[in-house]
Amino acid sequence: MTDKLATILHAARDHAEQVILPNVDTWNATKRWPRDASNKAGAVGLTGLYAPEEFGGQGLPLSDGIQVYEQLGLGDGAYAFALSMHNICTFAGCGYGTEAFKEKWARDLTSGRKLANFALTEPQSGSDPMKMYTRAKINGDGTWTINGSKAWVSLATEADIYFTVVKTSDTPGHQDMAMIAIPADAPGISFGPLYDTPSYNFLPMSEMYLNQVVVSEDNIILPVGQGLQGSLMAIDIARVSIASGCCGLMQSALDTALSYSKNRKMFGGKNLELDGIQWMLGEVATELEASRLLYRKAAEVLGTPEGPLMAAHAKRFVPDAAVKAANTCTQVLGGMGLLQSYGLDRLSRLAQMLRIVDGTTEISRVVIGRALQKRAATLPDLPVPKGFGEEDATTEPRTAHEMA
Repeated sequence: MTDKLATILHAARDHAEQVILPNVDTWNATKRWPRDASNKAGAVGLTGLYAPEEFGGQGLPLSDGIQVYEQLGLGDGAYAFALSMHNICTFAGCGYGTEAFKEKWARDLTSGRKLANFALTEPQSGSDPMKMYTRAKINGDGTWTINGSKAWVSLATEADIYFTVVKTSDTPGHQDMAMIAIPADAPGISFGPLYDTPSYNFLPMSEMYLNQVVVSEDNIILPVGQGLQGSLMAIDIARVSIASGCCGLMQSALDTALSYSKNRKMFGGKNLELDGIQWMLGEVATELEASRLLYRKAAEVLGTPEGPLMAAHAKRFVPDAAVKAANTCTQVLGGMGLLQSYGLDRLSRLAQMLRIVDGTTEISRVVIGRALQKRAATLPDLPVPKGFGEEDATTEPRTAHEMA
């Protein structure tokens, strides 16, 4: 581990312990994004993880920077998720944006003074980006006029700019897709009612509506033809980041259960001395270690041909393990685990949310299943033993009873 990574991880853990945990219940009660908290995150380098140092970023490789969300996840998985999406947009803007865009936005984004988010999903399409209706018309002066809507937009009404995927024609497919950054104050942009999400109400999410929104060509992040490919890369980064945050959530749940059960007296001893409790928490501990190894491996291969499949493995396995961990640790506390003061109910709901965002675990299974089909096609056919699968054409087919 480099000194820079160690410093950033330490800052992230301090942020979780000193800023997130003491305040997250209040944030949820007031239903407002904690801008003061994200400003503090920016001040310690957590909002420009992958951006070049020349723009005020940390210049970390994805494999290092993604570990930050495990530390932030110790405090709250939804907060970690929001910062991960901001960092992905900042990475895209600083890496692929026009020089004019970088000049105007880069340092504000890396410092956290301005927040960014990603808008791909549409109300009618869910996980199918091919069903995209948001259209951008390219005008004679180079500006783009955009109409359409997006769903499940994080930091809705709070972000300062939205990295939005659009189509530029009615032609089916993705060859005409692009990504353009739309400032929040652009005339014609509006938001629907905020979604009611009980355990992470501080993270505003809603639909975003675009009505004759005109944006400068300076704000093109990915040109026509590269929008979908870039979006899929962003989603892969997001999926591994979510797995990282889930590990922090699992560690938080496990530590809560250990802190409680080491002193809770029952049946002539302490709960943690009981084999049943040890086995339950031991299984959580093993799945946490496996989850760490998996997301870190996936982070190492992002951007390579192996990246999408490994991201799918991480997104399939780790959030499921987090749901199981939160429920198991709640069970260890018994009735006390239902009390809000212990935070396990919040962790259970967060884990379920993280199973769904940026591709449900079922979508990950689809990705994995297709990879298995491709692998199967490269393998030799196994010979069928003589007499199996062969029916004598001169006789009637045997019944199941006769075959038995």
